[in-house]
Amino acid sequence: MADKFHDAVDSLANLDMWAGPTTQAFALIGILWFSVKIFSFWRMITSLFILPGISLSKFGKKGTWAVVTGASDGIGKEYALQLAAKGFNIFLVSRTQSKLDSLASDIQEKYKVQTKTLAMDFAANKDADFASLKKTAADLDVSILINNVGLSHNMPVPFAETPEQEMRDIITINCMGTLRATQAIVPGMIRRKRGLVLTMASMGGVLPTPFLATYSGSKAFLQQWSSALSSELASSNIHVQLVQSYLVTSAMSKIRRTSALVPNPKQFVRAALSHIGRSGGAQGIAATCTPYWSHAIMHWALITFVGPMNKYFLPVNRKMHADIRKAALRKAEREAKKGK
Repeated sequence: MADKFHDAVDSLANLDMWAGPTTQAFALIGILWFSVKIFSFWRMITSLFILPGISLSKFGKKGTWAVVTGASDGIGKEYALQLAAKGFNIFLVSRTQSKLDSLASDIQEKYKVQTKTLAMDFAANKDADFASLKKTAADLDVSILINNVGLSHNMPVPFAETPEQEMRDIITINCMGTLRATQAIVPGMIRRKRGLVLTMASMGGVLPTPFLATYSGSKAFLQQWSSALSSELASSNIHVQLVQSYLVTSAMSKIRRTSALVPNPKQFVRAALSHIGRSGGAQGIAATCTPYWSHAIMHWALITFVGPMNKYFLPVNRKMHADIRKAALRKAEREAKKGK
């Protein structure tokens, strides 16, 4: 019995001998992981509130041109106004000529800069429209391109029930429209060896979004494309930046009231233009910035804690958009009854 007792003690001693270094190794890994996350968080705070972004003058002096797609409303309109206020001439591209004319007139009167307009439907994807865009831009010193044109679903919808035309329009506008507009403008920037290509993205492209599957996929595409393009164009002194956002009050989001998480277009664009070259909440993601402070904190938390656990977050995201869909359907039903 005594021999068995001593054998047991020896076994426990051997176990402790191996458990000690193993425990220490895991503790060290944990400390390193936590330290990296703390550093990432403070890097985000510094990027948002302390370090200045790249001055827009690096990409072109006052009097050069900024091309803004999806320019007649919301965020696109605000980009046009704020860039005009900084002395850039503005080339407005959107679908409705009357809205473009009104905005162009306001910009000229208020900011005393030149404007040009081009009415084109990005969903139509017409070669003639992009040829007109390229021809007009060829005679201009374009220093900034704002790829703002975009389309989401009318309401959250299961992919299997997504109308084919809606699905086609989202991909055509968000993906092909952005690519073709960039391809029309970038060659001039390459010749001049300077420029800024800024493309609007969405948190829907950061994490998979059930009931917005097509839109989510289109925005994820823009993330990879922008990162790749930034590497291609760096040698030509062209800065490419994808701008991530959560909700902003606009016709597309169907939200009218601002809050800590939902700025208006003026607040959002001011943040975007002041954080060029900074990552904000998009720590470690190439050519990407989440400039608005609350969106940045959310994005940082998503990629830090939720991203590695996508499969656990998906049901939460799915339920949220399923509830939004139910509310939208109830509203449509009420409106239909009123119309009878």
